[in-house]
Amino acid sequence: MKKSIIGLLFLLLINFTSAQTNFNSFISYVNGISDSLQKSAVLDSFISFHRNIRIPIAEDSWAVFLYKGNVNSVSIAGDFTNWTANLSLSKLPNSNFFYYKKIFENNARLDYKLVLNGSTWILDPYNPNRVSGGYGPNSELAMPDYIQPWEINFNQNIQHGNLITTSIASNNTGKTYQLQILVPASYNINPLKRYPTVYFQDGSEYVTLGSGVNVIDNLIAANKIDEVIGVFVKPTNRNDEYAGNLRMQYQSFFVNELVPLIDSLYRTIDSASQRLVLGDSFGGNISALISYNYPDVFGLCGLHSAAFWPNNYEVYNQILSGPIKNIRYASVWGTYESVYQNMRPFRDTLLNRGYDYHWSEFPEGHSWGLWRANIDFILEYFFPSSTSSVDENNDVITKDFELYQNYPNPFNPTTKIKFSIPNVVQDLSRNSKDDNLSSLTSLKIYDILGKKVATLISGELSPGIYEVEFNGKELSGGIYFYQIRVGNFIETKKMVYLK
Repeated sequence: MKKSIIGLLFLLLINFTSAQTNFNSFISYVNGISDSLQKSAVLDSFISFHRNIRIPIAEDSWAVFLYKGNVNSVSIAGDFTNWTANLSLSKLPNSNFFYYKKIFENNARLDYKLVLNGSTWILDPYNPNRVSGGYGPNSELAMPDYIQPWEINFNQNIQHGNLITTSIASNNTGKTYQLQILVPASYNINPLKRYPTVYFQDGSEYVTLGSGVNVIDNLIAANKIDEVIGVFVKPTNRNDEYAGNLRMQYQSFFVNELVPLIDSLYRTIDSASQRLVLGDSFGGNISALISYNYPDVFGLCGLHSAAFWPNNYEVYNQILSGPIKNIRYASVWGTYESVYQNMRPFRDTLLNRGYDYHWSEFPEGHSWGLWRANIDFILEYFFPSSTSSVDENNDVITKDFELYQNYPNPFNPTTKIKFSIPNVVQDLSRNSKDDNLSSLTSLKIYDILGKKVATLISGELSPGIYEVEFNGKELSGGIYFYQIRVGNFIETKKMVYLK
């Protein structure tokens, strides 16, 4: 009997664990097994096999959630249910096996938990992928086209900045605030150099949940951004200070007490164009308020899923209908969170009013999984690296070269791609140098398999800033890559076509 079951399981795995599992056929097959021990063994083997690949199972655009255990009911709560446990898993007859299928975007990334018997919330025991949040860890559903953020991980092979912990007492709020200040690894090497500054609301969470220190260190080491000083500010009561009755006092503390202190202690660039205030949710609300009321101090504003609803959309309406100020914005939000309903008109209105506005929208929820993966999106836009890069094999040096993230992204069906050709291109193999040297430039689009689907530019371009439009109406929806070559310099970025 044991050998026959093993043989059956082997054949079953061949038939039902291909690259894209026919889950409905599997369920039909298992329903036809009358022996309860054989059915349980088949289900156990099915789960064991897929735990080594991925659970939830990804089948085309479907995600299949699984649970096996002696419970009365299993449901799902997550970003895609507004954290209400209203998606019930179906129970396979005459078994303790539960399942649920749902369609998601191929690049979706969402947090969830399982709820047993209507009251016990647990992490998915079959899914090792988890994301920390403000209320503890959640299981992570990452569809096949989602690319995990490399920059959040600690890299022992690079230089790391120095994280300094201190505090500041505020006369404006009567509170004392904990600070963590990240200075670049090279800060003490060049005593004359000054640095841009990035001020993070919810600072302790940007460090612990957002991996903000790792992100900055990695982006600097990879020449993705210029060296910056990071100031991580922990609120004492974020509801009061970011959205409630202390918001005005808090902005006064930020502008009149905190910034002068940082500028006095560190070699910062005392310019609004080199000073960014960045925040998530309510932290985005206060960041927008501070920059709009004090554009001479903060000329850059970063918004991670800004929650603009407090005080009858006070900040939101002020920015949309008030005087135009010298502020550049960058923002990210998810389509599985309610704030997208505000962020889309916010984006459209600011663009129509002539603001410099950089944005991206992802199939994700209101979570640190989204925000930690898009700190780089904001920092790379405001502080692109101006350092030289060297290809040792070809001795080509480029200065001030930049390939920007396409916008909008995701797009349907058109998007724009912007890049800059440096003023100086030096080809050491020819021992030549010409400030007006034209460069052989190509800009091409590739699908996720590496197949070229379009050539947007191919020829000699003079130094300058260029922007081209790509229309993907003839292509299928999904992830694509755009790659630019200038001489022997190559850079590639990802974009998402939602059709």
